[in-house]
Amino acid sequence: MMIYTLFSFVFFFGKIVFPGGPATQPQQPLTGPGGTTYNHQSVIFRDFAAKADGYWLFEPADPKPDSAHVVVFLHGYGGYNPMIYGKWIRHLVQQGNIVIYPRYQENLLSPGPNKFAENTATAIRDALVELRKDGHVKPVTSHVAMVGHSYGGVIAAGLAIQFEQFEIPQPKVLMLCSPGTGKLNGGRLESYAEMPANISLLITVSEDDWVVGDEFALKVFNEATGVQQRNLLRQFADAHGEPPIEAHHNQPYSLDTAFDSGVRNYSAKKALRISTIDAVDYYGYWKLFDAMLACNRQGELCNYAFGGTPEQTSLGLWSDSVPVKPLEATLPQ
Repeated sequence: MMIYTLFSFVFFFGKIVFPGGPATQPQQPLTGPGGTTYNHQSVIFRDFAAKADGYWLFEPADPKPDSAHVVVFLHGYGGYNPMIYGKWIRHLVQQGNIVIYPRYQENLLSPGPNKFAENTATAIRDALVELRKDGHVKPVTSHVAMVGHSYGGVIAAGLAIQFEQFEIPQPKVLMLCSPGTGKLNGGRLESYAEMPANISLLITVSEDDWVVGDEFALKVFNEATGVQQRNLLRQFADAHGEPPIEAHHNQPYSLDTAFDSGVRNYSAKKALRISTIDAVDYYGYWKLFDAMLACNRQGELCNYAFGGTPEQTSLGLWSDSVPVKPLEATLPQ
């Protein structure tokens, strides 16, 4: 009778919950890429985003360095409130990076996507002029990195090819997170075959992305054949423990209301509702981008960024030591 009851419970509810409770997600590591070892204890946040080609600026402080490398962070469609990705931005800045966060949109309807790259480039140029003024951390532009989510990934991919046309520094590191345009096509290049060979390119997609899927990600990966250091990573949902790990389009959201611009459009409201900071951030996006920066700048941690290695694909361990479902890597042929 006891065996029958236990079977019935598992049949209807899917798993047994033991007295110790379900497994919990891995916590942020203390050291290494994605970890909590920070060189700076605070972030200076400045707003230059009154116009569609404006930007927000984030600089490391406590201690304030004389100079720092530049990361351009490109939000998804409608994501012109930096709080949406705030914890990731904070992580990058406290490690010692300057983050430029271009606005590129006036609102959800204007301008059209064909203006996004131009507005982004204007924001980057203006931000670099501002950073060279007294009182700022001076920008180092020899290893500019770009990370873009959703439509931001499309903009970043285009600027990596058209950087001379738009008079911005060449991006040397490019991370595209669930890139795509959904039902829109504006702002896409016909081909990405001209992407410079000296760039480091990482593209991530999610199993349950019903917004843009993986069509654009595969297009860039398959066309940018001159880029040897390029990988495509696929992330999967995992319900082994609580809370479960999801694999949707907006996994990169990492809310930090300290960077709230006050905008409450559809994207901001959705982020306030669904944003999580979990293993996919610490062992996925944050780890991977940290490793890309270290690999490009110092030749270190490359095995955490590229190659389909266990270091790259691992998303950590549940509290019962069961591995979180790892990333699936596609490498150049």
